[in-house]
Amino acid sequence: MKSYRKELWFNLPARRGFVNITPLVEECLRESGIREGFCLINAMHITASVFINDDESGLHHDYDKWLERLAPHEPIDQYRHNDTGEDNADAHMKRQIMGREVVVAITNGELDFGTWEQIFYGEFDGRRKKRVLVKIIGE
Repeated sequence: MKSYRKELWFNLPARRGFVNITPLVEECLRESGIREGFCLINAMHITASVFINDDESGLHHDYDKWLERLAPHEPIDQYRHNDTGEDNADAHMKRQIMGREVVVAITNGELDFGTWEQIFYGEFDGRRKKRVLVKIIGE
């Protein structure tokens, strides 16, 4: 069995945003040479997410609005976590909802997706560097 590991780095200029990272993960898969196995993609920061869904701008807008209603950023004093001097309690909650990681099967050297599926990096406390781990295992 072979193993491959790579870190992808992101620094979004806005507090929140979504980035389609499917092409970057596909590049990792090509670099790995693995044709059958599994690919784990996970956010290595507690205020960012990795998830799978449709690459449709209306959906991403809806996610942003929905998450902000569930865990609004302001007022920041509504969160006990922010008593520590932070202002990102909402980002922790948004990450919890959207998830830490995804696993995608690899078949015949390709990510084995369902219709319309793509991999996204979700940022909820941006304006600084954060990483995503890509770990591929297989033959």
